[in-house]
Amino acid sequence: MLNVTLRRRQGTGIKRAAGGLIRAASMVAVLFAVVGCGGNKTVNQELESSVDIDRFMGRWYVLGFTPTMLDKTAVNATETYAMKENGKIQTTYSFRKKTPNGKSKTYEPVGWVYDKESNSEWRMRFFGVYVAPYYILHVSEDYQHTVVGHPNRKLAWVMSRSPVVSDATYEELVGELRSREYDLSTFKGMVQEW
Repeated sequence: MLNVTLRRRQGTGIKRAAGGLIRAASMVAVLFAVVGCGGNKTVNQELESSVDIDRFMGRWYVLGFTPTMLDKTAVNATETYAMKENGKIQTTYSFRKKTPNGKSKTYEPVGWVYDKESNSEWRMRFFGVYVAPYYILHVSEDYQHTVVGHPNRKLAWVMSRSPVVSDATYEELVGELRSREYDLSTFKGMVQEW
């Protein structure tokens, strides 16, 4: 009886591990499908002319975003950047699932500045294998608001140093995406309730 129970438990553990691997592989496949190849393509839209990397570092509150499979139920999302000694940018994307008290989720892609002249074109490495372009489209003069995009003009993020901004400021930031002809059909506001 004990051997049968052990075999069942071991079999269940193997099934769980296999299920986890399949889910991880599915997420990577979805990233490839949604984001496209992360190659060295020519910039296809207007980026911020110059970004002061030191001032850009720190915590940003996500005010609006294009949901993906990884964050479709996100609330209270923040994106934090920290410059590492090797010149890479440690990124921490944290959010709660469904409600402000929901389960916490964190992703930690590593970024680097791709265009060192303007500092507005980065690359981000997800899950240690997948590289995606990251465009800083706009940053306010006081570094309190930013708009980030992607070459496919579908993925976008509007962020601020504060979890709340005026409606006029939010609309102005989303206007940066409209002026670059982004597809905003799935773009939505982020719940920020602290």
